[in-house]
Amino acid sequence: MNRIRLLSEQVANQIAAGEVVERPASVVKELVENSLDARATRITVEIQSGGRSLIRVTDDGIGMSRDDALLCLERHATSKIQTAADLSSIATMGFRGEALPSIASVSRATLTTRERDSDNPEGSRIIVNGGKIVEVKAAGATPGTSIEIRQLFFNVPARRKFLRSEETERAHIQHYLTLVALAHPEIAFTVLQDDRITSQLPAIEVQHSRKDQITALRERFQAVYGTDLPMVAVDFSTMIEEVPSEDVAVRSAAEQMRVWGLIGAPGVSRGTREDQHVFVNRRPVENRGINFALSEGYHNALMKGRFPVCCLFLEINPASVDVNIHPSKREVKFHHEMAIRRIVAQAVRDALAKFHSAQLEAARPSAPVAVPIPTITSPADQQKKTVAPPLLHPPHPEPIRNWPSAEIPRAAIDPTPPTQTIFQNVVPLPLPGSVTSPQSTPADIGKPIPLLHVPLRLLGVVGKLYVVLESDRGLVLMDQHAAHERVLFEQLLTRLEQGTVPSQRLLLPETVELASRDAQFLKQQLTPLLRLGVGLSEFGERTFLLDALPPFVKSVDPRGYVLQLIDDLKATGQEVNSWRLGEEMIAKKVCRHAVKANDALSMPELEKLIADLRHCTMPYTCPHGRPTIIEMNYRELERRFGRVQ
Repeated sequence: MNRIRLLSEQVANQIAAGEVVERPASVVKELVENSLDARATRITVEIQSGGRSLIRVTDDGIGMSRDDALLCLERHATSKIQTAADLSSIATMGFRGEALPSIASVSRATLTTRERDSDNPEGSRIIVNGGKIVEVKAAGATPGTSIEIRQLFFNVPARRKFLRSEETERAHIQHYLTLVALAHPEIAFTVLQDDRITSQLPAIEVQHSRKDQITALRERFQAVYGTDLPMVAVDFSTMIEEVPSEDVAVRSAAEQMRVWGLIGAPGVSRGTREDQHVFVNRRPVENRGINFALSEGYHNALMKGRFPVCCLFLEINPASVDVNIHPSKREVKFHHEMAIRRIVAQAVRDALAKFHSAQLEAARPSAPVAVPIPTITSPADQQKKTVAPPLLHPPHPEPIRNWPSAEIPRAAIDPTPPTQTIFQNVVPLPLPGSVTSPQSTPADIGKPIPLLHVPLRLLGVVGKLYVVLESDRGLVLMDQHAAHERVLFEQLLTRLEQGTVPSQRLLLPETVELASRDAQFLKQQLTPLLRLGVGLSEFGERTFLLDALPPFVKSVDPRGYVLQLIDDLKATGQEVNSWRLGEEMIAKKVCRHAVKANDALSMPELEKLIADLRHCTMPYTCPHGRPTIIEMNYRELERRFGRVQ
């Protein structure tokens, strides 16, 4: 008796459906991807009961003839690939030819289609019940394709009972549609839930220029989220270097890469990675390496436990990415994982740096302009001659002053500072909800003014920590410790760029024995660690001698310290770990040496601190990601005091 038998086509399709169709959102994803590959310009998605009872996707794509419509319901029938070689360079969303037959095998499906370029005004309609074709007939239809899926998993009750509530399934569908709408702003999307239009996004005309692409993405992003979050444009192109492949054709094809899109401005973050949308060749993907690269690019601009917001696109040769490692194509694998990670981190860092420098150039005043700030005066004072308070207008950004010690130098000036001092600081720091200053010039009307672009009047210090300032639009608070941390951090980074961090010899060198994998990894990092002041040398096959540490590192457990170094190096990536680890060490140092709470600073010292903060590359946060300066505008104050609703 033979024990091995061929499965029936229906059972095989249901097994494939178990891999491809996890829930209603999976059906929507496969059908919408087919519409995208059909070059649709309008896509309508209708669902009922969270997709349990109805899913209908209609497009105006190229459509199909009757023969093609019948063939597309067969397993492994596709127009996307022809040979095995095509699998190494996939440029379409779908390619396996499993989606439609798998979906039809677990539902009651109706396919209506008509070719866009055909002279025949007649379309075709095919009705499928549980994978079996029950009717094929002519039908009136507009050019394009409409696929209707009813009673999903009606013949697989075990799968149907594992579906979540209607609200949960609806949320998964909406999440996918959000991603695809962001990836294709040139396509109009309409979404109906239970016969009610819940989303209608018009198509945005997109030109081929990079600027137009980012502008269209920004417009679609605002339309999808319904809010004007401050986002920074990213547009970074480079050549992928050190490609390990011996195949010259693959190596040359994989070199060019572009990273573009939008990332949250400093201060915009979330408690999870849910708002990190990453696309590879317009395909929404999940990749831990890219998530780490995002955090790497933001690492000293975000607080611990916070994650960046982004809508980031990676354009890379299809031969350099494998989209076929997951049945539902959610995950991808790069041939040059570390190089991609390094490039993404560099793209984010460059975008944030350009954001600040560009805003600084735009905000630099051409001539001092006195901005009156209302003050409370007595009748006697009103009779006195009014003298405009002095304005400080640094003509050009200057390098950060290198303080010889960890303390702020006490200025040798009059110990009794003036009671009113206005600083014309022009550091570009737009915050969520920033408002247009009433003192703007006509050319700036309607544009939000960065927080430190407006004149500030120093009022005092609260709790010997929070510096209180007033602007023409509200209240401003600065954390003197966080601000000084940022200033010292960038000073020491400059020194790190110029040379090597000093090291301090240990009284008794320590031997550290590691596992084989950790030892092999550490051998490749000895030179950059020495540059950072960590004296490690080989002392055997798996043993190292630790004889020096940076003077600001205090460790009673040398082996534990080395193991932590290895973990940090692995987490940051081989290409960026030296610089990244050096920044971490410096951040820990400046935290201990920056001015603290209860460190009383005179007005001139506070003035110098603000001026130095103004010249920082990233003045908005301290090296640990905490804000250095915040604003509460008059509208917020009035709301808190109940003057407005």
